[in-house]
Amino acid sequence: MRQDPPAFLFATGIENSNPRIKGGTLRVDEMARCGHYERWREDFALVQELGLRFLRYGPPIHTTLLGAGRHDWDFADQTFGELQRRDIVPIVDLCHFGVPDFIGDFQNPDFPRLFADYAGAFARRFPWVQLYTPVNEMYICALFSARYGWWNEQLATDRSFVTALKHVVGGNLLAMREILKVRPDAIFIQSESTEYFHAQSPAAIGPAEIRNQERFLSLDLNYGRRVDSGMYEYLMDSGMTREEYHFFLAHSPLKRHCIMGNDYYWTNEHLVHEDGHTRASGEVFGYAVLTRQYHDRYGLPVMHTETNIRDDNEGDAERWLWKQWANVLRVRNDGVPVIGFTWYSLTDQVDWDTALREDNGHVDKVGLYDLERRIRPVGRAYQRLVAQWREVLPAQSLCLQVPVVMPSAYEGEGLPEAYWARQASMRRG
Repeated sequence: MRQDPPAFLFATGIENSNPRIKGGTLRVDEMARCGHYERWREDFALVQELGLRFLRYGPPIHTTLLGAGRHDWDFADQTFGELQRRDIVPIVDLCHFGVPDFIGDFQNPDFPRLFADYAGAFARRFPWVQLYTPVNEMYICALFSARYGWWNEQLATDRSFVTALKHVVGGNLLAMREILKVRPDAIFIQSESTEYFHAQSPAAIGPAEIRNQERFLSLDLNYGRRVDSGMYEYLMDSGMTREEYHFFLAHSPLKRHCIMGNDYYWTNEHLVHEDGHTRASGEVFGYAVLTRQYHDRYGLPVMHTETNIRDDNEGDAERWLWKQWANVLRVRNDGVPVIGFTWYSLTDQVDWDTALREDNGHVDKVGLYDLERRIRPVGRAYQRLVAQWREVLPAQSLCLQVPVVMPSAYEGEGLPEAYWARQASMRRG
């Protein structure tokens, strides 16, 4: 039976990070560590048990993209076939912090083209899929791989960071272009980390200001917005050419297909020391304040695409869920078009306490379910929140409705007239 799309996108995600560490000798495959390859049917059932109809999810790129134009679709065919059968809307995460062995890392100038070809092939294979996050957290991907030296290329220079950034964002843009050839009504939900840097002392104001300009680089390039003058000089000094910079400006029309997904964790705000060193400051401004900053800059609809906190003490995760939801309602009531909310992820994760830098097998208690698929208290709290607010939100504020096509409504080359009639009726109120 066909379902009409909800007016607000409550979601969770299944963690599919897959960077390489230890000089490229070890692949960190979170789907494997969390047992998803064996329990994917059960995981999708849990999504529905929570009352959710949207799932941040993607095939493992390192085992699906085998070479230029070569793919192994077996696992994707099974899992996406089941999502379609269950009428769960995937927000397809195609690249999550890692690349296949044959590409190597994000310094490879062939990455944008190879990734775009892969995205186009996926869209042709699964034409019923409409929502995409081509590259997850582009800023963090480049930062952790090529400036902090933690993942993939494990480099730590400004030049390697800018190289990774231009390849990651370039791949994201070319992938959007290829997907739109197959699905002209595709919607791209960027999942990007929302950051802020606080100066510890007057001497730290300068370094903090630089980092607060830099935090916007990935989205500035992705949306074709001219970067701040200091950042322009930084990009040019670090290896970006004028022609490459103008490539990003030329793709600004793609912005109209986008929703600005932003992620917020306890670690997203930072304390900056006078030597430029940073450490987590904890929540100071909070999601509402930072989201207003990003929305003022880009003017796009917003979706809260990731949050969680470890449930180290009884009730920590439930309190954090309530706080994040209160922030979502605050920015929405202030006029920012917030269209969705996500607790990430469905299950606990492994080794994110060291940002996947170490292979300790440490379970992070951040999921709606534990790794035995037993629901956590925060899972029950989220289930209640979704049930209580799902039908209330559209009536409480004037906000755009995302024109989502449910999997059950997709019929090959087009959509039934009845679908568009229902959409028009819903817009009229």
